[in-house]
Amino acid sequence: MSDTKDTGGNTGGRKPLTVARKSSGTVKQSFSHGRSKQVVVETKKRRSVGPSGSSAAPAGDASKAASDSLEARLIATAKKLGITVNELKARQRALYERKQEEANRAKEEQTQKAAQDRLRSEQEKKFQEVKEREEAEARRKAEEEARKVEEAAAKERADRAPKARGKAEPASTAATPPVEDSPARAKRGKSGRDDRDRASRDSQNRSARGGGGGERRRGKLTISSALGDDADRQRSLASLRRARERERERRTGGNDQREKVSIEVTLPETITLQDLAGRMNERVGDVVKFMIQQGEMLRGNDIVDADTAELIAEEFGHTVKRVSESDVEIGLEGGADDPKDLKPRAPIVTIMGHVDHGKTSLLDSLRKTDVVAGEAGGITQHIGAYQVQLKSGDRITFLDTPGHAAFTAMRARGATATDIAILVVAADDSVMPQTIESINHAKAAGVPIIVAVNKSDLPDANPDKVLTDLLQHDVQVESMGGSTQAVKVSALTGAGLDELTDAITLQAELLELKANPDRPADGTVIESQLDKGRGPVATVLVKRGTLKRGDILVAGAQWGKVRALVDERGQQLKDAGPSLPVEVLGLDGAPDPGDQFVVVDTEARAREVTEYRVRQKRQVSGKAGAAARASLDQLLSKLKDGSIETSELPVVVKGDVQGSVEAISQSLDKVSTEEVRARVIHGAVGGISESDVLLAQSSEAPIFAFNVRANKQARDLAEKEGVEIRYYSVIYDLIDDVKATLSGMLAPEKRETFIGYAEILEVFNITKVGKVAGCRVSEGKVLRGCGVRLLRDDVVIHEGKLKTLKRFKDEVTEVSSGMECGMAFERYDDIRAGDKIECFQVEEIARSLD
Repeated sequence: MSDTKDTGGNTGGRKPLTVARKSSGTVKQSFSHGRSKQVVVETKKRRSVGPSGSSAAPAGDASKAASDSLEARLIATAKKLGITVNELKARQRALYERKQEEANRAKEEQTQKAAQDRLRSEQEKKFQEVKEREEAEARRKAEEEARKVEEAAAKERADRAPKARGKAEPASTAATPPVEDSPARAKRGKSGRDDRDRASRDSQNRSARGGGGGERRRGKLTISSALGDDADRQRSLASLRRARERERERRTGGNDQREKVSIEVTLPETITLQDLAGRMNERVGDVVKFMIQQGEMLRGNDIVDADTAELIAEEFGHTVKRVSESDVEIGLEGGADDPKDLKPRAPIVTIMGHVDHGKTSLLDSLRKTDVVAGEAGGITQHIGAYQVQLKSGDRITFLDTPGHAAFTAMRARGATATDIAILVVAADDSVMPQTIESINHAKAAGVPIIVAVNKSDLPDANPDKVLTDLLQHDVQVESMGGSTQAVKVSALTGAGLDELTDAITLQAELLELKANPDRPADGTVIESQLDKGRGPVATVLVKRGTLKRGDILVAGAQWGKVRALVDERGQQLKDAGPSLPVEVLGLDGAPDPGDQFVVVDTEARAREVTEYRVRQKRQVSGKAGAAARASLDQLLSKLKDGSIETSELPVVVKGDVQGSVEAISQSLDKVSTEEVRARVIHGAVGGISESDVLLAQSSEAPIFAFNVRANKQARDLAEKEGVEIRYYSVIYDLIDDVKATLSGMLAPEKRETFIGYAEILEVFNITKVGKVAGCRVSEGKVLRGCGVRLLRDDVVIHEGKLKTLKRFKDEVTEVSSGMECGMAFERYDDIRAGDKIECFQVEEIARSLD
C-alpha cells in the first residue's frame, strides 16, 4: 500500500473516506455506540483499456497537460499585458474574426474583379463581332456591286452584238443563230456571248415574280394552283414597278452611291432616335449602329438630349436648327388684326366694390331679373357674366365680382378682363376695405373707373362724403375737377340707372372698342366647374374672333372640341362673337379661372401645347414642393430648438366652382399662424366622392363642402369611417368655423402671479417623508400646491411645486404672513437653513385668433 491523498474510485454508495493533512495515509473510521478505528488506506489508480488493449490514460494525461500548458501560457501572456485571461481571449477572438473578414473581403474583391474582367471581355468580343459583321457586310456589298456592274456590262455588250450583226446581215439571217465552223470560233462563242446571254436570262428569271414554275411560288398551294388555272398568270403592275425600280437603282450604282442631300433638322431639347432619324430622312438602324460604334447601346425609342442629337445630325451631314420647348406656343394666338377688319364691339364692364354695397342688386335692376334670390346669404360668391341690351339697342357685357375679402383673386381677374370698371359704393357706408382694394385692382389693370353711389335714397345717405373719401385714394370725380364720372343710383327704386348706362356708353365711345369677328377666337376663362350631367364647363369671355361649335379649343392646360355653347339664359348658340360670355362644353378638364383660351387648327397642335403646359405646371409644383419642404425643414429646426410649437389642421375642400376653392384655400392660409395652421390637403371642384372620404379618413381631416353635396355611397362611407362632412353655402361661415377650431388648438397663455415669501429656519429629516423645511412666512401667503422657487443667495436653484404644507401636525391649505409652517418640495431635498422660498400661482388664459 502507498500513502496518497487521492480518494478517487467507487465508494460503494457510502460517505467517501477523506485523508486528513495531519495523518498521511490513514483515516479515522467511526462506528456506532461511539466506537472508532484508525484505518490505513491504499489508493490504486484505475487502468482503462482501449479497444486495442493499450492504456488510454497517457493520451488523456497528455491532452490535460497540453491544456494546462496552453492555459499557463495564456495566463502568462495576460499577466505580461496587464489584462485578464478573458480579455486576452476576447482580443484573440476579435483578431481571428478580423482576419476572417479580410480574407472574405479579398475573396469577394477577387470575385468581383473576375466578373468585371469577364464582362469586359464579353463586351470587347461583342464589339469585335459587330465590327466583323459590318466589315463582312461591306465586303459583301462591294462584291455585289462589282457583280452587278459586270452583269450590266455583259448585258450591254450582248445587246450591242445583235444590232451590229443586224446591219451586216439580212433580217432573216440575223434571227438565225450562226453556225460555228472553226473550233476557235466555237470555243470563243461558248465562253463569250452565249455565257453572257445565259447569265442575263438567268438574272431576268430571278428578278421576275410572276413566271410559272418559279422557286418563289413552288411551295404555295392555292385553289387556283390546285385546279391548274395559274398556268398563264401575269405579273402584277406593282411587281413590274418594283423590278424597274431595282433595275434603275442597279444602273445608277445603288443607294449607297447616291449623293446625300443635306437637310436642316429642327431639334428640340430632347428627342428620340426614331424621331431624329425621321427628321434626317435616315434609317433608324443606321442611327442606332452609329451610336453603337460610339459605345452607346441605345434603341430607337431611347431619348437623347439636344447636344447629342446635334452631333449625330452633323455626323450624317445635316445642318441643325435648335429650338426651345416653349416654341410650341409661338404664333398660338395669331397675328395682329388689320384695322380694315375691325368692327365695333360691346364694352365689357366689371362691377366691383365692398360686400353688401348692392352690386348684384344694381345689375338685377339693369337686367330686370332677380339673381339675388338665387345667391346664398345674399352675396355673390363667384363671377357672373351677363350681357344686357339697352333700349337704344346697344349691348353691354357685365361681370359681377364678389365683394368679400376672400375673393381678392376673383376681383383681380375681373379687373384684367374688363374695359370699364364700375365702383359701387354705398352712400350710407362710404369707402370700405374692399372698395380700396377694387380701386387698386382697376388702376393696376389700367381701366377707367365710373363711380356708382348706390343707396342714395336712404335717409342716412351722404353721397358727398363718399366722393370726398374717394379723393384720399386718387379718385377725383368730375364735380370736383377730375375726369372720373360719378352717378347717384338706387338699385331698389331704379333711380339713376339711365344716367349710369349713358355714362358707360359715353366711356365706351371714348375708348373706341373694336374687334375682328372674322378670325379664330381667343379670350379669357372667367370661371370653371364640373357639372354632373355635362362634365367640365368653362365660362369664357370672347375678346377677339368668333367661337363656333366644333372648334378645337385650348384653355390653359386643358383642351377639347367645343360640343355646345350656352349663354347666361341657358339657350344654345351656334357661335359667340366678341364681348359675349358663354359656357363652353367639351373640354377634357376644368381650366383654371384667368387662363387664356385660343382656337387652334388641329388636335395634334392642341395636344402638343397642353402637354407642354402640363409639364411646366408639374415643374412649378415640384419647385413649390421643394420650397415647402425647405420651409418645413426650417419649421422642424425651430420646433427642435423649442422656439415654436406648431399644430396643424388638415382639411379637404370641395367647391362648386374653381374660384370658390381658390378663395377658400387662400383664406385658410391667411388665418393660419406660426403656432396653428390649416392645411388644404386636397381641393377640387365637384361633389364629394368615396375617394374624398377615404383621403379624409387616412389624413384624419374634416371635409368642407361649399355649395356641393356628397352622394349616397360617400355619405354611408363617411358615417362608417367617422369622417366629418361640413356643408356651407356662405364662405365667411366656413372661415369663422376654421378660426374657432384653430383658436381651440392654440396653447393657453400662462400668467404668473406672486403670492408670498417664506424663510427656512431649520431643516428636519423625517422618516418616510424626507427633508421638511421649518419656515416662517415673511410676506404675503403660502398656498398648498402652489409653485415655488428656492433662492440661495438670491440665486434660483430650483423651481417646482409645493408637496406638503403643514401647520404643526395638520395639513393646511393656506398659511398667512408671520406664521410658521412646514414645507416639503416635490422630488427635491437639497434645502438648507437660511434659504428663501418664493411662492407663486400660474393662471392659464384661453387665446383666440384675431
